[in-house]
Amino acid sequence: METVRIVDARGVEVSIVEVSARDGLQSEPVVASTADKVELLRRTTAAGVRRAEAVSFVNPARVPQMADAAAVMAAVNTPGVIEHRHEVRFAGLVLNRRGLDQAIEAGVDEINVVVVATDTYAERNQGRTTEQLVDTWHDIARAAAAAGLPAGVTISAAFGCPFEGEVGLDRLAAVIAGVVEQPPAELTLADSIGVASPRDVRERVALARDIAQGVALRAHFHNTRNTGLANAAAAVDAGVRTLDASVGGVGGCPFAPNATGNVPTEDLLYLLHRMGYDTGVDLDAMCAIVPWLETVVGHGVPGLLSRAGDFPGDRAWPAAGVS
Repeated sequence: METVRIVDARGVEVSIVEVSARDGLQSEPVVASTADKVELLRRTTAAGVRRAEAVSFVNPARVPQMADAAAVMAAVNTPGVIEHRHEVRFAGLVLNRRGLDQAIEAGVDEINVVVVATDTYAERNQGRTTEQLVDTWHDIARAAAAAGLPAGVTISAAFGCPFEGEVGLDRLAAVIAGVVEQPPAELTLADSIGVASPRDVRERVALARDIAQGVALRAHFHNTRNTGLANAAAAVDAGVRTLDASVGGVGGCPFAPNATGNVPTEDLLYLLHRMGYDTGVDLDAMCAIVPWLETVVGHGVPGLLSRAGDFPGDRAWPAAGVS
C-alpha cells in the first residue's frame, strides 16, 4: 500500500497577494470608480492582507478599467486612508519602461512584469514575442533596480496556452532561464486559463526551483475548470509560500478566451487554515467584503464560502442579492 505523506503545516506561514483590485476588476464590464477601488484595498488590507496588486500601468484604450492607476495610488498613499500603510505593499503591473516610469511616479511599493510563455498569446496580449518580452523584462529590471524598486515577474500561460495548447516543460524551462538572467525579486507561475492539475503544479514548481535557484516562488491559479484550490494545495505542499487570490473569485484575463475565475481569497483562506497554515488574514473580515463587492460589480461572485459559512459554526455572509 502506498504511504500517504501528511504535511505538518502548524506554524508555517503562507502569504496571500490580493489581486482583486487589479486582476479582478480589469475583467469586469463595469468600470469601478476610483473610490470603490480604494475602498476595496482599504477593506482587504483591514482584513489583514499585507500585499496587494493595486493598479496596472497599461494602455487605457485596451484596459479602461485600469485607467485611474495614478489616482488610486495617490489616494492609498494619503495618510490615514489605509490602516498600517507602512506594513502594506501595493504592487503595480507594468509592461514597458513607460509603465515603469508611471509606476515610480505614482509611488507603488513594487512592480510586477508579465512574460507570456507562448508567442501567440504574447503577441495577442502585448504585441511582442516571448523573447522580446524577456528582453523587455531585462530592461525594466535594470531600471527598477536603479530606482530601488522591487520587481517580480509573472510567467503567464505557464501551464497551458489558449491558442497553442500544451506548454511543454522544455519551453517553460527556456523562458524561466531567460527571465532569470536578470533575477527577479520573485517569480510567479501563472495558470492564466485554469488548465493545470496538481501533478502539473508539482513538476513545474520543481522545474522553476531548479532553474531559478534562490528566487522566491509564487503561484497564481484560475478556477476556470474547478481545479484552482487543488492546485493551490499542491503548490504549498511543494513549498510555495506565496499565493495570489481575488476576493469573491472575481477576475480573469480579458485577452484569453474563457479565462474566468481567479481563486476566491476567502475559499483559499478556509482551505489553508483547515490545513494548518497561518496567513495573517481574518477569514470573517474577508467574507464580509463579498456582499459589498457584489454591489460594485453588479452581479454575484463565484466564491462559495461566503454563502456556505465557516465551519464549525453557523456564520454565513449572505450575498447582496445582485443578479
